[in-house]
Amino acid sequence: MELILGLLFLLLLTRVFGQGALLVGLPQSVGELLAGVFLVLLFGFTVTDVGHEGGVFAGLLKLVHLPEIGLVAEAGIFFLVLQAGIEMKPARIAEQSRGSFFVALGGAALPLGLGFGAGLYLFPAGDWQVEQAFFLGVVLSITSIPASVRILQEQGLLASGFGQTIVAAAIFDDILGLFLLAVLTSLIGSEGVPDLATLAMLFARMALFFGVTVLLGVHVYPRVTARLKMLDLAAVEFSTLLVVSLAYAAFAELMGLHWVMGAFMAGLFFEPERIGRRAYDEMRILVGGVANGVLGPIFFVTIGLALDFDALGQVFGLALVLLFIAFGGKLIGAGLPARLFGHSPYEAAVVGTGMGARGAVELVVISIALNAGLFATGGGEIVSALIATTILSTITAALLLRWLVTRQAGRLAR
Repeated sequence: MELILGLLFLLLLTRVFGQGALLVGLPQSVGELLAGVFLVLLFGFTVTDVGHEGGVFAGLLKLVHLPEIGLVAEAGIFFLVLQAGIEMKPARIAEQSRGSFFVALGGAALPLGLGFGAGLYLFPAGDWQVEQAFFLGVVLSITSIPASVRILQEQGLLASGFGQTIVAAAIFDDILGLFLLAVLTSLIGSEGVPDLATLAMLFARMALFFGVTVLLGVHVYPRVTARLKMLDLAAVEFSTLLVVSLAYAAFAELMGLHWVMGAFMAGLFFEPERIGRRAYDEMRILVGGVANGVLGPIFFVTIGLALDFDALGQVFGLALVLLFIAFGGKLIGAGLPARLFGHSPYEAAVVGTGMGARGAVELVVISIALNAGLFATGGGEIVSALIATTILSTITAALLLRWLVTRQAGRLAR
């Protein structure tokens, strides 16, 4: 009952804030993020300052912080990434792959280097300074596939060439992030920098994962869905898609990758040419409804709920510096390679902006670092500054994308 009430409350609140954002010209995802921030402000005032130990507000505070809500948010990530795969075309990704790789490389390298340098300046010299500085760079270098996909969809850019470049680059960014996370984990564990053999083994597992999933997607999955056409049941097709997606996600984890890669690859080869136009259209509508109408809003509101204003107030200047590094590093580091690989200045600006969106992956990296004892003191302030950076960079990306699209439409109209 608590989970039901918690989900009911959060869905109603995100719907109100999402529609409110649309009414004032903002993306719906921004409203959903702000719904979480609103709850932090509400609970911080009514529960902590006023001292309500019970009653409605304390009850709501308990509901929105249920561990099960976090699991629902994880399911939101799953469906957002699955939806991204369904919306994209493998052929288009192949066309954009070379440019996307360098977009991802530049978009990761610049904020990583700037973050590492800022960390060496910010953190006191000691046994953990290098590890803390590297941790800061890794968090600032990550792009969130679900957040980027949602923003691109809202602006009608996902099917465009540069929209495909952004999502493909975000995938490469996740792969690069896996290497960085492996290095960070080794540094925290006092194992030193991973040797070439360890990194080669990680790369081999990645290659095996993509090789197997592409082979199954091209030659096996279409045969299975062709037999299911005789049943003409959307429920059977949907359950089959979920079975394949979950199997791919489990395989990704087995190969040392994040499970979101499996969900994406399952959706990627769910094409109308392979499974039929009717099945594709039905699943596209069904998955989109689940992702954008139910689970996606829960994912975004939980990001907003992670903000701690008390700790943020102590490091507000630091949060602004990190925001500049995180968003500016992506804008320049990803935008310049996009321009060099044939995109127009407008498209390059969109690519750099779209790569600035962030989400749950940063929170995972932060959790790993804290659980490993990377910050004996001062961890709360750093974490709050990084969470604020995650929220503000995603909001900034959404607003700037909307402005770019509106401005370009105005130019074309003239």
